[in-house]
Amino acid sequence: MDEVDLVQAAAEAADVIQQRWSVRPRLALILGTGLGELAESIAADVVIDYSQIPHFPRSTAIGHRGRLICGSWHQVPVIAMQGRSHLYEGYSWQQVTLPVRIMAALGIKSLLITNASGGLNPKFQAGDVMVMEDHIDLMFRSPSGCSESQDGEVSKIARPSRVSRPCYDLEFRNAAQQAARRINVPLQTGVYVALTGPTYETRAEYRWLRKIGGDAVGMSTVPEAIMAQHLKMRVLAFSIITNLATPDALAAVTGEAVIETAQAAGNQVEQILAEVLPQLIDC
Repeated sequence: MDEVDLVQAAAEAADVIQQRWSVRPRLALILGTGLGELAESIAADVVIDYSQIPHFPRSTAIGHRGRLICGSWHQVPVIAMQGRSHLYEGYSWQQVTLPVRIMAALGIKSLLITNASGGLNPKFQAGDVMVMEDHIDLMFRSPSGCSESQDGEVSKIARPSRVSRPCYDLEFRNAAQQAARRINVPLQTGVYVALTGPTYETRAEYRWLRKIGGDAVGMSTVPEAIMAQHLKMRVLAFSIITNLATPDALAAVTGEAVIETAQAAGNQVEQILAEVLPQLIDC
């Protein structure tokens, strides 16, 4: 799709959602692996399966239910994606980021993203929550992740280029850290490394990812954050450390174990979000 097609697709999807739920949401949530249960705390007015929304990519990964939850959370109108799509599922960069365009078309200015990740920082423990201060993008999707115009030039809007403004809002991060301290919930801070997946990393890769500055590694979030930044949305992102990437004592990792750990830590994320919610919507 070129930029015109993407804008049109987002508008068509947003129109279908608004026909089902006319409330203007103040916040969008993308709930990653094992964190879909957080959506259960939303007082849902409408639940829409992704298959009922035109152009919306469907989730196929384990632990992703593929539903849009529209309702109120702590008296704030929100939309939550109960599951996301990934590049490793065969989706293009434009498809993976289309839900963010749809959220922007609905008038949403603040985006919360969550994911499950492997911990690279030796100070981390399984079950820790990390607020993302930055990322290292190793998804290597260019130029195939870009769209081309009819004259063959790559669209810089369909696949935004890097800009100087940080993807992850500093004010939001500070608010989350202060909220965590107030309610005595441990919160790590770090850099998330994004790989395409779906395979987990080798011992050598874990060592290298730590050496270049990564604190956690996963297979999502960065495309959505880049698109949100391009659309001038403010982003707060949390990563649940579901397993430790210890090269010298590498243990087998299963999708089921990742989901179980993420679900156990989900309550901590919810507590922090409930505390910081006023700042997220005051923009």
